[in-house]
Amino acid sequence: MASIKEIKGRIGSTKKMSQITRAMQMVANSKLKRAEENSKKFQPYMDKIQETVQAIASGDTTSSHPMLEERPVKRTGYIVITADSGLAGPYNANVLKVVTNEIKERHNNNADSYDLFVIGNLGLEFLQNRDYPVANSRTGLADQPDFSSVKEIAQQAVSSFANEEFDELFIVYNKFISVLQQEVDMRKVLPLSDSDLSNESQSSSLSSYEFEPDKESILETILPQYAESLIYGALLDAKASEHSMRMTAMQAATDNAKELVDDLTLQYNRARQAAITQEITEIVGGAAALE
Repeated sequence: MASIKEIKGRIGSTKKMSQITRAMQMVANSKLKRAEENSKKFQPYMDKIQETVQAIASGDTTSSHPMLEERPVKRTGYIVITADSGLAGPYNANVLKVVTNEIKERHNNNADSYDLFVIGNLGLEFLQNRDYPVANSRTGLADQPDFSSVKEIAQQAVSSFANEEFDELFIVYNKFISVLQQEVDMRKVLPLSDSDLSNESQSSSLSSYEFEPDKESILETILPQYAESLIYGALLDAKASEHSMRMTAMQAATDNAKELVDDLTLQYNRARQAAITQEITEIVGGAAALE
């Protein structure tokens, strides 16, 4: 059994740890609120650019832009979004599990049939240490990232598809549903499908659009921007999930620390009571011996 001094030391260290996890929980909660606001502010832009792309693509059946064309899949690109740090529960593990399982089942671990574009230090280290082919990476993102922070990797992924270096592009990230619910989503970014561009409620307003100089030229410019905005929108969603899962993990750690302190306090009181009883017994025994 541990001594009273050891138990007291453990109680002190556990209380200090509880204070740290509590502070981290509050910080994550503050970052989560800002991340949710950023995601909501970006949504009107996404809606408008989707409406514009739909207006062009749906009204031009002769368009042959490569981002709208399905082609035989020989090589696949994956954008993998993870975090730069841990202490966020299963945030990183869930994404990496989905990616590695997909590679194993679909590509049979054949490195020549896929490329990885990794965002986040933990995902990069995990995949590089296991010799997965990483075409590009981005680490050290801010807690509230702007588009410039991922512009390079997004443009490279989109241009690689346009140049037919691979034939489809997926993005794998933690989708934010609510503070208590997040799920890993593997979303197909390219080629753009009809479901990505369809919106029945806007059909009446699309007919009034006029395009200059021509639809083909506009598609050439706006489709890469639209694909890049899908990637950035997923990143904002992933950041909200990261802060949410870190807040939940730190709350659980704080609760566990409090329970541990209660258990240790009970052990301390029992050990102290036993020590006092032993001292009384020794004093009584000594007094009886002198009589």
